[in-house]
Amino acid sequence: MSKQVKSILVKFFAALALAFACVAITETFADSSTNNTVQAAKMSKKEKAAKRWIAMRESGGSYTARNGVCYGKYQLNISYLHGDLSPKNQELTADRYVYGRYGSWVNAKRFWLTHNWY
Repeated sequence: MSKQVKSILVKFFAALALAFACVAITETFADSSTNNTVQAAKMSKKEKAAKRWIAMRESGGSYTARNGVCYGKYQLNISYLHGDLSPKNQELTADRYVYGRYGSWVNAKRFWLTHNWY
């Protein structure tokens, strides 16, 4: 097999893996959005404090902060916002992301402290 064919196959499989990862993330948001919104509405003082702490580290609390493909108060990948950059959508999307990935804002802060990102 030639190097060119191998290179094309590697690129194809990498693109395929990326596509599957995007589908998995989308399904995670879709499946957990209702539950996460309910969780976010019942946030404890520790949860609210951790959420505020992350926002200040990520953007200084600015809903319009931009860093490459990351946008807003929580520096989410702009594609997660689906074109709606409003503060309300940023809050809901950040809650979905955090509760889906970490289970809580406190856990997300703990991860941030270890890795300097969440």
